Amino acid sequence: MNTPLYQQIQDKINNKTKPLGALGLLEKLAFQVASIQNTLTPELVKPNIIVFAGSHGIASDGVSAYPSEVTPQMVLNFINGGAAINVFTRQNQIELLLVDAGVDYAFEPNEKLIDAKVNHGTKSFLRESAMTELEYKTCMEKGASLVREVKTGGCNVIGFGEMGIGNTSSASVIMSKLLNLPIEVCVGKGTGLDDNQLIKKIEILQKALQNHNNVNDNPEVVMQTFGGFEMGMMCGAMLEAARQEMIILVDGFIASVVYLCALKIDKTVKDFAIFCHQSGEKGHKLLLKYLEAEPLLQLEMRLGEGTGCAVAYPLLQSAVAFMNEMASFESAGVSQKNEL
Repeated sequence: MNTPLYQQIQDKINNKTKPLGALGLLEKLAFQVASIQNTLTPELVKPNIIVFAGSHGIASDGVSAYPSEVTPQMVLNFINGGAAINVFTRQNQIELLLVDAGVDYAFEPNEKLIDAKVNHGTKSFLRESAMTELEYKTCMEKGASLVREVKTGGCNVIGFGEMGIGNTSSASVIMSKLLNLPIEVCVGKGTGLDDNQLIKKIEILQKALQNHNNVNDNPEVVMQTFGGFEMGMMCGAMLEAARQEMIILVDGFIASVVYLCALKIDKTVKDFAIFCHQSGEKGHKLLLKYLEAEPLLQLEMRLGEGTGCAVAYPLLQSAVAFMNEMASFESAGVSQKNEL
């Protein structure tokens, strides 16, 4: 993304009736949105959040405080409108799409659930690759296809959420592998492990890494080896959203790790990404530092589901509103700062 409007965008922001920089991160946000859309009058049209759900084989190896059955149970909760992401998307008038990327459950056909099931859950990466090469490619293609469909409907801002018991383990291992970091600095308590359970989780993930020590840092191979179907699908969706020049809302730890994979596949995705919040999950702060990302919020949230995207979305609305509606010094007849 390289627009000749850059200086005009910055000048428009600077000439609003306020001291330079007085709106802080909202100014950076307005600049980024206007730059993505290549316009001095940005707009947010038909915001969408897609939540991908998938079951993880690693969940049966003792890495989570919750059983894997919670994944389909939560999908049913999403369908019934009772989850946090339902509440926040309703509050902020964001379209919510629910996708079965690979849940180990046979859902009844439902107009509120998109059936994109690749398989009934991944294999446990403690013993083998989580998915086959074909399954990985299918995830990427289905994620991209969903974004193209949403784009056709007029959407220009899209966020992604996930549901999958065990996916903080996948994300931690992928982060460790791609950034060449010790697994213990990437692993957090996920769904609420106690200290002893966290130690066990780290030991299991260390063993998994040792069992796959032949895997290099190729992001696609790493995702295939350790990822979940919902993560692979989200990766394909992020890459397609960048190709479609859409604003990409990045949620918490798992979504940020997926973004890391997408970035290593295609660095241009960086131009379109807005990091919605810093998660309470241990590895997220370190990952955001590596990515040189400034999260909009820091609320100690660690729920996933795309909730950070939904909660942060009103800040984008504020950034666009001041860009389009706030008076300039000239139009308001307000004197600018004296030169000293």
